[in-house]
Amino acid sequence: MIELGLSGFAAVILAGGQASRLGGADKATIELGGRSLLERAIDAVVDAGEVVVVGQQVPTERPATFVLEDPRFGGPAAGLLTGRDSLLRRFPTIAVLAVDMPHLTSSTFRRLHEAAVGHEGAVLTRDGRRQLAFVVETERLDAVRPDREAQHGLAIRALLDPLDLVDVASVGSEARDVDTWSDLRDLASEAEDR
Repeated sequence: MIELGLSGFAAVILAGGQASRLGGADKATIELGGRSLLERAIDAVVDAGEVVVVGQQVPTERPATFVLEDPRFGGPAAGLLTGRDSLLRRFPTIAVLAVDMPHLTSSTFRRLHEAAVGHEGAVLTRDGRRQLAFVVETERLDAVRPDREAQHGLAIRALLDPLDLVDVASVGSEARDVDTWSDLRDLASEAEDR
């Protein structure tokens, strides 16, 4: 159970998908407002004691460990567990986010940590649907993880289902993601209008 007070946490950024609706483009390197999606994701977890990026290595301004999910293209759950296994130190909680959510901020993860107190984690929701942005107690994640073979193709929802996660409604556009080029265009237009 997560306790009051933001103790150290690690972050796992999921950037290893195939981006088929983007023609296979590497989402981590796509720019929005002159900054890559990966740079924006790392900024969102600036409070993390350690950051692991599950995806191809690309240049970053802040330190991060890069790993490829095992099995390769095994899906977000396999990516998360590979990232968790790559942490150099043990942290009470892990913040997890998809690289394609450019409006997540450090405030988002502070809100998730605060909401998680007394639970095993908290997950960001948009229109009642859980998003790939959450915090989870490391010990409980380890307790529910399947063996390596069962990780391939496992949905995050199925991995997290046994856990006591509280839903936290997104604020503004923080839960918007970039799945298509039109999504990127829309987000860029919104940024210009502000």
